[in-house]
Amino acid sequence: MKKRELLPHCLLLLGLCALAGCKDPETRQPQRYFMERTFPSLAQTWDEGIPLGNGMLGTLVWQKDGKLRFSLDRADLWDLRDMENLDFENHDFNWVRERWEAKDYRAVQLQFDVPYDTLSGPSKIPGAAIGFDISGLGPVASVKWDLQEASCVIRWQRGTILRTFVHATEPVGWYRFENLSGKLLPAIVPPPYVGAGSSEALDPVSGQDLRRLGYPAGVLTNDEHSITYEQEGWDGFRFEVNTRWEVDADYLEGVWSISSENPGREPMDSASEITQAAFSKGEAEYQKSHLTWWDDYWKASAIILPDTLLQRQYYLDMYKLGAAARPGAPPISLQSVWTADNGKLPPWKGDFHHDLNTQLSYWPTYAGNHLPLEQGFLDWLSRCKPAFKRYTLDYFGTNGLNVPGVTTLEGKPMGGWIQYAFGPTVSAWLGHHFYLHWRYSMDRSFLEKDAYPWIKEVAVFLNELSVMDGEGKRKLPLSSSPEIHNNDASAWFDQMTNYDLALVRWTYTAAADLASELGYAEEAAKWTEILSEWPDYALDKTGLMVAPGHPLQESHRHFSHIMAIHPLSLIDPANGENDRKIIENTVSQLDDLGSSFWTGYSFSWLGNLKARAGDGDGAARALRDFASSFVLPNSFHVNGDQSGTGKSNFTYRPFTLEGNFAFAAGIQQMLLQSHTGVLRVFPAVPSDWQDISFSTLRAEGAFLVSASRRNGHVDKLEITAEKGGELVFENPFGPDEFMADKEYVKDGLLIRSKLTAGEKVTFTRQKEGH
Repeated sequence: MKKRELLPHCLLLLGLCALAGCKDPETRQPQRYFMERTFPSLAQTWDEGIPLGNGMLGTLVWQKDGKLRFSLDRADLWDLRDMENLDFENHDFNWVRERWEAKDYRAVQLQFDVPYDTLSGPSKIPGAAIGFDISGLGPVASVKWDLQEASCVIRWQRGTILRTFVHATEPVGWYRFENLSGKLLPAIVPPPYVGAGSSEALDPVSGQDLRRLGYPAGVLTNDEHSITYEQEGWDGFRFEVNTRWEVDADYLEGVWSISSENPGREPMDSASEITQAAFSKGEAEYQKSHLTWWDDYWKASAIILPDTLLQRQYYLDMYKLGAAARPGAPPISLQSVWTADNGKLPPWKGDFHHDLNTQLSYWPTYAGNHLPLEQGFLDWLSRCKPAFKRYTLDYFGTNGLNVPGVTTLEGKPMGGWIQYAFGPTVSAWLGHHFYLHWRYSMDRSFLEKDAYPWIKEVAVFLNELSVMDGEGKRKLPLSSSPEIHNNDASAWFDQMTNYDLALVRWTYTAAADLASELGYAEEAAKWTEILSEWPDYALDKTGLMVAPGHPLQESHRHFSHIMAIHPLSLIDPANGENDRKIIENTVSQLDDLGSSFWTGYSFSWLGNLKARAGDGDGAARALRDFASSFVLPNSFHVNGDQSGTGKSNFTYRPFTLEGNFAFAAGIQQMLLQSHTGVLRVFPAVPSDWQDISFSTLRAEGAFLVSASRRNGHVDKLEITAEKGGELVFENPFGPDEFMADKEYVKDGLLIRSKLTAGEKVTFTRQKEGH
């Protein structure tokens, strides 16, 4: 693995940095260090390991019991046993409502909530580990995590070097030790699916013991230059881990893979076959295509900030996005391809939580110009539609489409706190991603075949489920607001929560909009009429309430009541003074109640919310709190406050990814907004951020936007229209004079210009004296 001199994205960043006048505060040189992290030693716990991955395969590089360890994972390693308690024939939504009305809600908790906590499956499961006895190599000198090349380089004081990477698109990981002075060979370490000792059920946060799954012992086969581990799972599921290598006097080079086999799925090559083919092709060829993919990924967009903490965290989180999401791979689960390697099931079973986690995980794909990575999520949702529709009919007894809030790899329900695990508006929030993909891509085929059909079926479901209240307005029979009152009976409301109401109102607004776009006038009129039958939001002096008569009265981690503001944009400053006042009061109430019961993702979401409100200082402050207090040294979000500064009463450390990706989206929201149809450049930057740049962030309407600001003045704005159309943006130059290389029209504070597909327009501030 030869180190290249300088990669294209590094050049792009340096160019942006020079343009923005961005300097390292100590060296006064352009910042380079944010594309790599260097540690003096190997991590000693799995959740602090160096993460490498490609959306399907992943590894964590760390040290356990004195041995170098690669914790190996594959996204489709799942125990897919059915939940024993999901008897919808006798326990459906109507039964839940009846038990709630009869004040016998404990029966519901025993039926649906408790089994999720106590049963071992279904669950994401770990693969295996590769271990190396490095006792003979001496002390570690450095561990470098190279974000640009998506690799890890370890140097020992005696001269040995390890370079390892997971290929960007192929199901293999490579490792190469150089300057060895003695024998070093890999060993596969199976997960402890069997063995002596206690295996009592634990809570889903701590993780259940792997032995509770009841698997037989796996089989290890050692050859001269290869090791294979085969493990039988649930109901015919099997997976295989293989590593093979070649060794010489002073080097060891090897490759590893994991394959899975499911009786209901088309067979794939085994891990042994994959590694054998990889060795025949050679590591150099794999490295070349790997680096090409990551070069292209990093060139998709770039930012330069004067705040080094935020700059570094942004690139760490965008790296993890590139390592966790792919077309054709499963969606980003709670831990993605970095499942716990501690003898237990991962926190919350590593499943797909759709009451916040999957949604936030894809926020940065839009403005970040990474729609192909988000496509994998939408493809999975579409592929699981038959399972979702069965659930909708069996549990709710309606037509249309809803999605379980907690699902397996196959989209089946898992239970849990059913106010959210079986929430009535889950498919609506997921529908927002279909809508965003359309708006950011302007792909009419996607609109017609994917986006509108999904949202239409959600609208059908909500219409059939709803009932009329005593005032002639529609409502859901039961409503909730994640995760207010946790799973207590009081978490259900007999009036519409603002969370559910925002998603309902958004669904019918979007359905009417998309139907009109497609020329379906009658359907558009139908959705508009149904929208008028739903009530207005519950408001008081604190802004958006949880539900009528229920203001937010205590600090809470999930900002579900503010969905109408962000991410749905139904209430927005652009709509006028009334909306601005609602936003001001709502955000002020969050600030007043404080963060004592927030988790890390709360600060990330607050950063997005403050940016949407135009509060750049507040957005930066919230995101700094996240980056300084809620991440481990490898940048993983761990929910609890790790800083000891009292930002939250939660100090535990279950690792989940959504906080990381919401953070990245918050940075993007500070630099570019387009949700109203009007582009706004630097809409929410702190007052002391004088020098900022970004390149090819994506805006709604399929515009690619680059801009730079120096000494507090925007000096250049470049916009490319992927699909063509009218460009409308708010004048970022203020009173400064500017010029453009294409005709435009000034319309008050707005600037308008018509562009053809692929056309670019550049606006440049005129310097004084010109």
